[in-house]
Amino acid sequence: MKISFLLHNAYGIGGTIATTFNLARALADRHDVEIISALRNREEPRLTPDPRVRLRPLVDLRHEQNDPRHLTPAKIFPSSEYRYREYSALTDERIGEALESLDADVVVGTRPGLNVHLALQAPARTVRVGQEHLTLDNHPPRLRNALRQVYPRLDAITPVTEADAAVYRRKMRLPGVRVQALPNSVPAPALPPADGRERVVVAAGRLVPVKRFDLLIEAFAAVASKYPDWQLRIYGKGEEQERLRGLIDQLGLYNNVFLMGPVTPMEAEWVKGSIGAATSDFEPFGMTIVEAMRCGLPVVSTDCAYGPGEIITPGEDGRLVPVGGRDALAGALLDLVGDDELRRRMGRTALENSRRYAPAPVVAQAERLFEELLAARSDGRPARGTDHALVSGGYAARDTMLVAAGNVVRVARKARR
Repeated sequence: MKISFLLHNAYGIGGTIATTFNLARALADRHDVEIISALRNREEPRLTPDPRVRLRPLVDLRHEQNDPRHLTPAKIFPSSEYRYREYSALTDERIGEALESLDADVVVGTRPGLNVHLALQAPARTVRVGQEHLTLDNHPPRLRNALRQVYPRLDAITPVTEADAAVYRRKMRLPGVRVQALPNSVPAPALPPADGRERVVVAAGRLVPVKRFDLLIEAFAAVASKYPDWQLRIYGKGEEQERLRGLIDQLGLYNNVFLMGPVTPMEAEWVKGSIGAATSDFEPFGMTIVEAMRCGLPVVSTDCAYGPGEIITPGEDGRLVPVGGRDALAGALLDLVGDDELRRRMGRTALENSRRYAPAPVVAQAERLFEELLAARSDGRPARGTDHALVSGGYAARDTMLVAAGNVVRVARKARR
């Protein structure tokens, strides 16, 4: 097959970029694969794409940032999408031209705004797959209503969890569209896995409020009090950095808790630890959980929607604790810190269980989906197969009411100014 991925910015860093590169690399073993990057802001990508995968940028911000067309608002990319301000009449034009000339069998969008471009501009001869790396419920009502208008033109929607796939089937009006979960994949680390002997807990992610690293630091205070030779290392950068540094000082944990900054790739850091930690209030998938488990670490995670509960088997390869549960988090960490045999056994199980997220099984799911969609297109059958999307109008009406209420609030605020 000829397969094209449409990505926001292949030259940056992020979970969507990493998992797209991983899937493209695995597909390139048997298929002709390219990544189309809507934007480009540097000479070389921060992550290294497989040399067999062609990379095609459309708008080079280094030279076209001030193009009059790029200073004109986009009309196709939905204004309710998070990245809207980065899109423009120029991106509308370039993405439209790229899709119109596409000779791929399958084209895959990687965020809602780009999926809208696929639905409206990709040629009818091409199978159109919209990936969802966030969740439907996480989108604002205006965006959900915009997606309801155009997503019926897609052949398939692929959320990263079964839980979100169920939400799509229940809340969206998508007759004839296949809705099938397709998880992110993580390649096998090049380094030997952790052996559970290091006295280090490792966490990674953007230092932003939703990741709740403050909760992790507070919970780790109980660990450091009882086991002062243990460390917590947090990798990443973001707006919470100074606040977290202040919390570390306030709790007197400066010899135990360290903000390590961003590191790519992370595998060399995961294998230096013995326990992984994830404490988000919300997690569409849980890429860092899989990364840690692929390196042989059991993971203690909050049981937030949507991903952790599908990745971790409690008591076997990790622990799940209530969202915001500092004491439960501290207790789960203490259980693993204080029991060497339990920690090592769960680490070995984590390594084994995480193999289902290796590129081979994930790419096999993707290939099977793409082949079935192509066969349905060739035979003139609906794409949905046995995994059909249910029809429900009530959620659309509710979102419309929420949008109307939001508009009233905005008008009232403007009137008071």
